[in-house]
Amino acid sequence: MRGAAMSFTAAASGLVVFLLSVSVAQGQDGWGVTYSSTEICAVKGSSVEMRCSYEYPSTLKGSVNTVEKTFWFVEKKDGEYVDVTTESEYAGRVEDRCENNTCTLRIRNLTESDSAEYKFRITTNQPDGKYSGSPGVTLSLTDLSVQVEREDSSRANLKCQSSCDLPDDDYVWYKNGGSTLSGTSSLQVDLSFQDSYSCALKGFEDSPSPSVCVTGRESNTVTYTEGSICAPKGSSVDISCTYSSNDSITSKFWFSPERSHQGQNPSQPEDLSEDSQYAGRVQILETEKGRSTLRISDLRDSDSAQYLFTFKTPGFEWRSDLPGTTLTVTALQVQVIKISYEKSNPLAELKCHSSCSPAGVSYVWFNNGNKFTTTSISSYEGWIQLTDMISCALEGHEAFSSPTVYAPKHPSVSVSVSGGIEEGNSVTLTCSSDANPAAEYSWYKKNGNGLLSYFIDGPQLVFRYIQSSDSAQYFCAAENKLGGTASQSFRMDVKYAPRLPSVSVSPSAEINEGSSVTLTCRSDANPAAKYTWYKKNGNREQPQQQLVLSSIQSSDSGQYFCKAENKLGRSTSANTFIDVKYAPKLPSVSVSPSAEIEEGSSVTLTCSSDANPAASYTWYKENEDSPKASEQIFTISDFRAEHSGSYSCGAQNKFGRSNSTFHLSVAAGSRRLLPFVTIPVVLLAVISLSVFLWIRKKRASRDSAEPEERHTEEYATVHFSNNRANPLSFNMRAAQQLGHTEPQTRPEDPAELYSVITKAH
Repeated sequence: MRGAAMSFTAAASGLVVFLLSVSVAQGQDGWGVTYSSTEICAVKGSSVEMRCSYEYPSTLKGSVNTVEKTFWFVEKKDGEYVDVTTESEYAGRVEDRCENNTCTLRIRNLTESDSAEYKFRITTNQPDGKYSGSPGVTLSLTDLSVQVEREDSSRANLKCQSSCDLPDDDYVWYKNGGSTLSGTSSLQVDLSFQDSYSCALKGFEDSPSPSVCVTGRESNTVTYTEGSICAPKGSSVDISCTYSSNDSITSKFWFSPERSHQGQNPSQPEDLSEDSQYAGRVQILETEKGRSTLRISDLRDSDSAQYLFTFKTPGFEWRSDLPGTTLTVTALQVQVIKISYEKSNPLAELKCHSSCSPAGVSYVWFNNGNKFTTTSISSYEGWIQLTDMISCALEGHEAFSSPTVYAPKHPSVSVSVSGGIEEGNSVTLTCSSDANPAAEYSWYKKNGNGLLSYFIDGPQLVFRYIQSSDSAQYFCAAENKLGGTASQSFRMDVKYAPRLPSVSVSPSAEINEGSSVTLTCRSDANPAAKYTWYKKNGNREQPQQQLVLSSIQSSDSGQYFCKAENKLGRSTSANTFIDVKYAPKLPSVSVSPSAEIEEGSSVTLTCSSDANPAASYTWYKENEDSPKASEQIFTISDFRAEHSGSYSCGAQNKFGRSNSTFHLSVAAGSRRLLPFVTIPVVLLAVISLSVFLWIRKKRASRDSAEPEERHTEEYATVHFSNNRANPLSFNMRAAQQLGHTEPQTRPEDPAELYSVITKAH
């Protein structure tokens, strides 16, 4: 449906669009495209926006229907709809934005060739999921011109007009190439001067109308043939203008405002033919009167600029406020439009693109330096390999081809730290790959079990304070639209001082004397730690990881600790207590009191034995079955002669038993009977000693076979005295211990083992 002409719309961005119809909707079976307008008129050099909304069925033939692509197109090429954003003639001037099913096509710097019907197309994931909104939006372009209406012989009214329905305000007027004036579409001028005027829409001063002489006679004018020109790098370009004057011209030349030398007065431009940058590359051609052509050859990127023409007469100089011709030197670039895969083989859709596209040119494509013969247009579609290097050029300008595009080469990984990486360092891994388009990077970590985990995107992987847990293999992947590849793995080996060591004891069960015990020290460290063992309050020092006590003794009981050390530091373990269990050692017996004891006094015998766990004690008297006591201390509260004899002290725990025998010998008689009594007693002692030594030898032989059962005998001397009435006092002292496993020095005098007890009258 079409309506009446609509008013002019000027957006904040300077958009100049003249909408000539209301929106129109098309649709069927759930498909639809609604254009905000179907006819638009715009001024050359301005910008335009075409907007539409669309809808589509959520299901198609019972399958879910989702949009894969939307685009604007003008025509078909080779039976395919071509997205205008990929067309070379729109290069650098067009953009397509979509949001919430509403799409806007914006075209800048409109040229005459942009006049066309633009349609919107939808494609979905279904084979039949294609729809185009038709009819589309018809864009018409117009030039501005100045119309002169004489009011009388001295004044005239100038009107800025076009074939579009123009607004009445927001115009700029130029007088003799300068003196810009803001105003409406009309301007009153004085006919007494031979001046020329030009107009432009405000915001689009680069697209002015041709200059017009208001008197109808020849006046001062400059009119540029083209407002903008696009030319490929390395080629030549002609920039032309027509000029006129009502006086003789004394000088004329071309210049570029961008080339004004530093410190030079901008109002005094420099003749390009005298500019060293253009030396040997600039020609000024005058093929006809009133027409000048600037020819620049071997175009460079730096030649992109605005070029103006000026002249002087004896009384006039053409000003440079009026825009001239803008030259854009284009460098070609291959754009990757789309990559699809069939059985892992990439099918590429490529476009030879530039910031502007010269009209009427053919293209040349290269793969690995070899020319394609299958196409001469700006687009290419075909199978590619990861090793392919593709470029394009304008025919006749093959020496100025585009940079090649290719998939990423094998990436390399560099590390910011030289030498070893120590815990706490700041470390940065950088992934780099030669690729065009530039590669995108991602990092991966390979765990100890070989599993991969995604880490982060970006060319750098940064560890602000690296930890030992960061030790692993890392690699990066480089990818662009043409393919991807991965680097070799980088081993992150973080060095660190030993952690707190742990100590293990083998066997872990109870430790018995004589067994083999191994203490092992372990510490997490990189590089591996060296170990040293110490015994607390002892002199043991062993520089190895394991401390082996092959036949552990009770004397080995104590606190042990180890130290782990590498070049980055050291650490000391906690103390480990080694508790050696063993059978009782040979008991020792002490007598109290040790001075002379009167008969009838109390005598205390104490049995002591080194054992772990602690021993229990039992006292026996020779020829008596029942124990005398079951405690460590045995007390005879009223000691008399009949208490003499052999006493046995037994020390016992779960690992064994050890005995010591203590002899109390008593002899009776008076002092005067001492010789008779003493000689038999001594003789008896010698005989008893001989028997004892024979028994001891036999026991020693038996004890060597049964070490857990030990026995010794001790002898004491008891003296009875009649210095006092009735009380029988005595003195006992511990005699030499017998039966030890270590060699003992035996007394030579049997009297040292036996005592003679006499009664004095």
